Amino acid sequence: MKHDIFSLKGKVALVTGGNRGIGKVVAEYMADAGADIAIMDLDDASAVAAAIAAEYGVRATARVCDVTRREDVRAAMASIAGELGTLDILFNNAGIVMHKPALELEPGEWEKVLGVNLNGVFYVAAEFASRLVSEGKGGSIVNTASMSGSIVNIPQQQASYNTSKAAVIHLTKSLAVEWADKGIRVNCISPGYIATELISFVSPELLETWRGMIPFKRLGRPEELAGAVIYLASGASPYTSGCDIVIDGCFTVV
Repeated sequence: MKHDIFSLKGKVALVTGGNRGIGKVVAEYMADAGADIAIMDLDDASAVAAAIAAEYGVRATARVCDVTRREDVRAAMASIAGELGTLDILFNNAGIVMHKPALELEPGEWEKVLGVNLNGVFYVAAEFASRLVSEGKGGSIVNTASMSGSIVNIPQQQASYNTSKAAVIHLTKSLAVEWADKGIRVNCISPGYIATELISFVSPELLETWRGMIPFKRLGRPEELAGAVIYLASGASPYTSGCDIVIDGCFTVV
């Protein structure tokens, strides 16, 4: 390419929830695009980071972090920046799901889902943006929302998850406007049903129901999200902020 606008060379990308699933796979693709990788996860992702460094020839590191605790986020981010020198890109991906009817949902369960999926996204984004501002530089944030933020999924009942992801979409738009004059772009992706460990608890019958409802007649693969993340994180999208890219095999179209 004459203009290598999708390259992430020379950039440091922070990925939350990168020990497995979407975060792990997208982190690998970002490394393939040239970015150094830092993973923050509730589990130890050191082995994942080591494998990424070995395969793609980039620097990679990991920190155990609870994104629902802002002080933990701040400490982990400071440690990563100290090791890798700076931060440029955030793939704000950590999340959980709970299939439980609203009338059976305990307050602690509601708070747990909102704590990770909304509060955690905000805490990480705010700490990341604060660090960029302190360094006098811009950057790119890509949050993981969901098609569930735009529709009500059936037949499973998951009001807590749907609510949290709808909030992520609007948080993304709000932060994009608020931070536009700081050179910090904020976008999100909204995946459909993606085949990861997050749906390992789903019954075969429910999986078949989902497949039957998807025009593509299959679940998505984590690597099918990587291109959108790299586009939003790279120099290919300098005028794009406050955007939600839905990647769902046409599920929300019909």
